[in-house]
Amino acid sequence: MTSAGRQSERPDATRSNRKALPFLVVASAYILAHGLTAMLVTPLQSHVLPGVTPFASLLYLPHGVRVLAAWLMGRASFVPLCVGAFLSEALFTPSGISSVSDPTIIVSIIVGAGSAILSFELMALAGQRLYACERAGTRWPKLFIVGVMASVINSAAQSVVFSGLVLPHHFFAVLSVYALGDVLGLAVTALVLMLCFRWLRLWSGRR
Repeated sequence: MTSAGRQSERPDATRSNRKALPFLVVASAYILAHGLTAMLVTPLQSHVLPGVTPFASLLYLPHGVRVLAAWLMGRASFVPLCVGAFLSEALFTPSGISSVSDPTIIVSIIVGAGSAILSFELMALAGQRLYACERAGTRWPKLFIVGVMASVINSAAQSVVFSGLVLPHHFFAVLSVYALGDVLGLAVTALVLMLCFRWLRLWSGRR
């Protein structure tokens, strides 16, 4: 192979790596957030809300990953979010509760991955284009509004998805916990990200 041929291959490889990196970061962040929720939040919550815990978490950190990934990547975040959610279910959900191959779980994964993207698209229809690539700067209050919208969409849709499994007298409890858990998860994730940004600015200012 000539040197010109090798040089032409390098930009292609670089572009492929640039496309793969955000995919891996989003999927990995989702798995990490889900793992923290499953190992720290779920055991405590199961003692207080045993009938709700298998379906919803009071502090669901992956929702923050969904919103931030959709903000940074736009519609392209859908696939890595689905992959991260699928692997999270396979890794952390006990086999006695559900199986990742269950059609209900697959629909739930799709709904969760699409909720934040749908919220950004609805905001765009209202004249508020908030994707990171479409405007300069970070508007945390508006991002939080998008996250709340996504939480409402996700909690309502997930309650329908699991309606055949949730006991009738637990339905509204599951709906409420879904919404609250998503919002709190977004708040914690956004707070951590803001602190990271602040630390990076302080660190770069000292150099």
